[in-house]
Amino acid sequence: MREIEQIYHNNFGIAFYWKNGKEVISGKVQLVFKETGFYFTVAELNQFCNLIEDSLIENACCDSCELKNSCHKFLLKTPCAQIDLAVSMKELKSIKDLVEGSLFKIELEEYIYGAGLN
Repeated sequence: MREIEQIYHNNFGIAFYWKNGKEVISGKVQLVFKETGFYFTVAELNQFCNLIEDSLIENACCDSCELKNSCHKFLLKTPCAQIDLAVSMKELKSIKDLVEGSLFKIELEEYIYGAGLN
């Protein structure tokens, strides 16, 4: 099994970099949730974050529905034009946390070891 460098995880999924020996391959982020894996650049991960927010806004009309957290009628577009996901509101919020948490950790690392390094 190949080694990984974990970026962020929650109860729904994980984001990590692959490692080649001791070298971390930081050009792309492996995002795994709901038996699905995406291999995104940071730009694509940011785009996915925006698409998640769009889906939350589009489905705000379901706030009063009792089934909104278990309904799988929510469409989530991905940066891959050919792939959309059907998710529940609970899953959508978990994916949002996973993506935003990953982006936060990536940006924090870039700042600490980049612009913030004296």
